[in-house]
Amino acid sequence: MTTDPGVLPDHTAVRVALWRALHLRADPPPHVIEDEVGLRLADPGPGWRSRPDMDERATRPVRASIAARARFVEDLVVEQAGRGVDQYVVLGAGLDTFAQRRPEIAARLRVFEADRPEAQEWKRRRLTALGYGVPDWLRLVPADFEGDWWGRLLAAGLDPDRPAVVACTGVTLYLTRDAIEAGFRKIATLAPGSLLATTFLRPAEDAEPELRPFQEAAERGARAAGTPFLSHFTPPEMLSLVRDCGFREARHIPAAELTRRYFADRTDGLRPSRAEELVVAAT
Repeated sequence: MTTDPGVLPDHTAVRVALWRALHLRADPPPHVIEDEVGLRLADPGPGWRSRPDMDERATRPVRASIAARARFVEDLVVEQAGRGVDQYVVLGAGLDTFAQRRPEIAARLRVFEADRPEAQEWKRRRLTALGYGVPDWLRLVPADFEGDWWGRLLAAGLDPDRPAVVACTGVTLYLTRDAIEAGFRKIATLAPGSLLATTFLRPAEDAEPELRPFQEAAERGARAAGTPFLSHFTPPEMLSLVRDCGFREARHIPAAELTRRYFADRTDGLRPSRAEELVVAAT
């Protein structure tokens, strides 16, 4: 990672952004989410669809999962904003583009995007270069998730006495269990009515049999890149963890539920994998 705006950010963040764009370009409508802003941010060059990790057929389940989790979280934020919640925290924001794509909602909130300092500096420069800028209601918070990221959020203006929605997608797999537990305990102290939406990676043997080689290859690639997958959970383990951390209630959102919500009327068989699923917990 570098602060040079001409150099790409973390490879995982780029890949997620490109999968969202690939969903829009390779899959027929209706689209679960329409996001090409992340593609503009990443600016991967004209040959990006020829990358091995952008294989249109092999990545169908994973890009469906990426699109579905983004849509689910956005629906949750819109719903909670309608109920008066005015704080939204994105942990491990990467190339998240909610603020740029949904300014009619985001401008009514205080949006905190937390990620590594160099990633935030890179994103600030790219948003400025593309003309989006960083409005006052959008706070790009430099944070180390094995360090005092909570203090950084509070210093940036997060009010723990007002409800918030906290999204933590594609993050827990890179953290130790101790770091996850410490983080969840902090989030659980937010005002009653706050929500945490977190993804968790299931063990490879829990994935669909045809997708296990893909997940195993992803884990090997992550280790080689110096960003190994550190934590896996079954759904009961993740539910138990968030409850033990102080949340009032928690609900597992399986891939089957995302399929019913967002893919039920499709005729092309596109559906998300169960390799990475969601839990929503309330304070």
